Amino acid sequence: MRRCLHLAGGGLFAAGLVLGSASMASAGPDDDVWEGDSVQKPVSEQKAAQEYWTPERMENAKSADNLVSDKDAPSGDVKSSDPSEVPSQKADPAVQTRSATSEKTAAGTDHIGKVFFTQGGSDYVCSGNAVSSGNKSTVATAGHCANEGGTWATNWTFAPGYDHGDTPYGLWTASDLYSTQQWISSEDMNYDAAFAVVQPESGSDTLTDAVGGSALSFNGPRGEQETSYGYPAAAPFDGESLENCQATATDDTVGDTDDLAIDCDMTGGSSGGPWFLGSDASGSQNSVNSFGYTTQPNVMYGPYFGDVIKSTYDQASKS
Repeated sequence: MRRCLHLAGGGLFAAGLVLGSASMASAGPDDDVWEGDSVQKPVSEQKAAQEYWTPERMENAKSADNLVSDKDAPSGDVKSSDPSEVPSQKADPAVQTRSATSEKTAAGTDHIGKVFFTQGGSDYVCSGNAVSSGNKSTVATAGHCANEGGTWATNWTFAPGYDHGDTPYGLWTASDLYSTQQWISSEDMNYDAAFAVVQPESGSDTLTDAVGGSALSFNGPRGEQETSYGYPAAAPFDGESLENCQATATDDTVGDTDDLAIDCDMTGGSSGGPWFLGSDASGSQNSVNSFGYTTQPNVMYGPYFGDVIKSTYDQASKS
């Protein structure tokens, strides 16, 4: 049976966008060989991105689920090996200062934020999360929030702690974007993940010094309690506040992906938002909001963080 899909609970696709049964899974990389891809942004583009995102452009940006079209969901298993954990990084109290113009107080989720970018001449919005990393400035998001059809996004910017137009930690623009080769070459939903290395709007502080960085879990067990976060923009949401869902993860029973699934009613704009093990945002991140089936409302899917996504994270973390 062929079924339509949409991304991150957003607007439904046209009837021609269907899930196929043919296998599209790609083999994982050798342990010491990274098969992903990346792009480095020149300083001039980073500065231009900071100036580009006016409040009006941020408000008018479309949810990134509109980017995806004519895609077949893959079948096959995601390569995995021994479980591994990356410990969290705490914010540095000496630099963890919110904007003097901010009217909100820190809520313990300020490492989560909105992602803004330009693709094909249009402005889009996703969600993302600051994660622990060697460079202390890495953001995890969905692959379709960084690369579409092999083309990298421009004006890629992260706004941690975003709330109703308030950007208390400023805007952090990407100096480098990383994604899996499986996503870039064939838009394989099993590998819909990306990582951005970001630079501050001003000063020299790192992202995790400012907001902290979540722990990461790779090749972990399935069927765990998950809490996902994001900024859903389609009705009944407006994209202005952080929302969350909590459920026990299950396998894909509709298609043939190796993704995780949770009950969740978040809509477009939540793409790229983090999944945490446990009941709140203090757990280890092990997936991102990715897509949903039109025949299965209020269920969110996210890629399993296996060897390939870990390898991509490792490259971003050490850049």
